[in-house]
Amino acid sequence: MVSRRVLSTVAAAVFLLTASGCSSLHGLNGTDGKDFVQGDGGVHEVAVADRGRPVGFTGKDLDGKPLSLAALRGRPTVISVWWAGCPPCRKEAPLLVGAQQQLGDRAHFVGVDVRDGGTAAPKTFESQFGITWPSFYSPGGEALLAFPGTLTPNSIPATVVLDAQGRVAASIIGAVPSQLTLVQMVQDVIVHG
Repeated sequence: MVSRRVLSTVAAAVFLLTASGCSSLHGLNGTDGKDFVQGDGGVHEVAVADRGRPVGFTGKDLDGKPLSLAALRGRPTVISVWWAGCPPCRKEAPLLVGAQQQLGDRAHFVGVDVRDGGTAAPKTFESQFGITWPSFYSPGGEALLAFPGTLTPNSIPATVVLDAQGRVAASIIGAVPSQLTLVQMVQDVIVHG
């Protein structure tokens, strides 16, 4: 049986190799010094029959409290990948807040803070934009390993919608183009599974 420490070390190595193949975590090799890669903001939907296994990730939130994607199953979950110093993340934050308010209890929202070296800046970011949902604190980006084939180490910002079973149903790599786009993505998942 493989120990958790060995698995963690292997996962970290895979992450670093993947990151170095695309760009570094500090904005070199193809990110134009921005520390993120601007996606096109296009919506990618996954047919119900083509969805993989439920995404399982457990970590800690910005306050150090346990947080688990599995605990959010039962309704769609919107996952926002961000960091406090990312200009497109700041631009899309009001759209995410508006979508969350519009959807109410029909969907969970959770963030994944992937770059901040401490929790002060992301907590300020959340307060500034009125974000009330929890965020995983994953400064090394380890949380992104739970989304193979959907997210890369440079998928910032990105939004993933999980179905009620916790499977990837839709994603946007890049900033959310509009509140309406995100609301419609989630409503499609609610209606079609």
